[in-house]
Amino acid sequence: MRLLLVEDDDRIAAPLAEGLSRHGFTVDRAATGATALVAPTTDLVLLDLGLPDMDGIDVCRTLRSRSAVPIIMITARSEETDRVAGLEVGADDYLVKPFGVRELVARIRAVTRRTHPRRHFSSSLGTAAPSAVSSPTPTRHRAPATPYVQHVGPLTIDRRTREVTVGEESLALTPKEFGILACLAGDPGAVWYRRQIMDEVWGPHFFGPTRTLDVHVAALRRKLGAPSWITTLHGVGFRLAVPSGSGTSAGPTPPRERRQPMTGTDTRPPA
Repeated sequence: MRLLLVEDDDRIAAPLAEGLSRHGFTVDRAATGATALVAPTTDLVLLDLGLPDMDGIDVCRTLRSRSAVPIIMITARSEETDRVAGLEVGADDYLVKPFGVRELVARIRAVTRRTHPRRHFSSSLGTAAPSAVSSPTPTRHRAPATPYVQHVGPLTIDRRTREVTVGEESLALTPKEFGILACLAGDPGAVWYRRQIMDEVWGPHFFGPTRTLDVHVAALRRKLGAPSWITTLHGVGFRLAVPSGSGTSAGPTPPRERRQPMTGTDTRPPA
């Protein structure tokens, strides 16, 4: 993966870039917000908020208005209001300094799982993943011109543009609704635990009530046009399935249960 590191402090940027390179990442550097906004497209952006020419929040907002590139904010600002502001303008995760390179790499992989599940799947097998700035190799389940488009029956999800359609109808989803749908569509037919979805969409450091997930799922069902698109397993989680009579089977493989043992409690699946 090619990363864009937006950090003005050389004492932080240099060792961080070196550490990331040891984990197999290619790192481009921008020391100002203006430079970041004109930099070539990369697979993910690591964005400091305290930039010398403009606030990182404004940089994030501008990037998000024209691109779906994943953004992880890295900053010394630890106040809840700063974290909320960053996430609300479109950041995918928020990491407070100081932090270790291994934690940052874990965050990068988590965000990649959520935003580009096919890339993560290919990387986990040790095969070459397509670059966001190069032409992907056609495969049986992916059209060469649209590598991030997924079809689940009549449902179409474009993770690059964050556009969703059911048949010919375009759906206006909030960022959280899109995140939930993209998460469930990462393995159509499989059960996703509530805690898994919360970690993927809200991040592992969200400590609010899990009831918010039910509210967003209910809104998502209404927009999809049929409650049966998302099945609830009470006390466990949710799964995405094509309603009967709505189209073909979900995804390229038959629906299946995840391999984690099912329980009656809302807990993380065993590692």
